[in-house]
Amino acid sequence: MEMLLKELGLASKLLSDFKDMYEYENRLKTFKKWPFIENCKCTPENMAKAGFIHCPNANEPDVAKCFFCLIELEGWQPNDDPWEEHTKRHSCGFLSLTKHFDDLTMEEYYMLEMTRLKTFLCKTGRSIINSFEEEVTATRQRLVDNFVSKHQYTPPPPVPLHADLSAQHSESSYCQKNRGEKKIQEK
Repeated sequence: MEMLLKELGLASKLLSDFKDMYEYENRLKTFKKWPFIENCKCTPENMAKAGFIHCPNANEPDVAKCFFCLIELEGWQPNDDPWEEHTKRHSCGFLSLTKHFDDLTMEEYYMLEMTRLKTFLCKTGRSIINSFEEEVTATRQRLVDNFVSKHQYTPPPPVPLHADLSAQHSESSYCQKNRGEKKIQEK
């Protein structure tokens, strides 16, 4: 659980940091160590124009992420067009801008920022839910293993985490109803 909270904290910082990336110059500054500089389509300038920021890691020096829709692309080739690669993989509110960021009205900026926040929350929430589900599965397995080792018990197969709860509720109501009828018949 501590790791999930840490992940959420990092994600919140990222959301805050990315708000400055509406500015082309701020995005361009992230491409100082970009591997494609000349004689190619995916230059730092073109990458920044398409909404990308450079997010390299130890294994992948060419990872780029859109600050707005958070799509992350790697494995760039010199002839890859950043705008084209971005649009064919995701619909992005930033790519649909028809005017420069500085020319947006306050209402347009607010709506754009709400879209960015919604995208961020959905992606982050999905990631946290997946991590939580993995932790629940691992914890359940540890508990079963502990019980089996202490009690020489063979457990039934595990119930899927996404079991249909409405079916369980219906069965539960049915069982309670039948138990009530059984008591009446026994009298």
